[in-house]
Amino acid sequence: MTMAVQNPEQGQHEFVKQSSLYQEFLAEREEILKHKWIESERLGHDVGFERALLDWIRKHRESWRASRRQNAAQSDDKTSG
Repeated sequence: MTMAVQNPEQGQHEFVKQSSLYQEFLAEREEILKHKWIESERLGHDVGFERALLDWIRKHRESWRASRRQNAAQSDDKTSG
């Protein structure tokens, strides 16, 4: 009988990928990339990730996070009630 041995690093990698912190990072990164695309289209040239990141943080991050928290709270209310 053969037993599959899981690599400890692979298990840690899967744990990180499933963590809520990593999921928030991915969602935020996706929003920054959308902002980069929109601003690049608007200005007619690639604005670059760093500029898009800083602009998004200044203009949108606070409201985006508040919206995420509100949506998470509403989802929690629906599942617990």
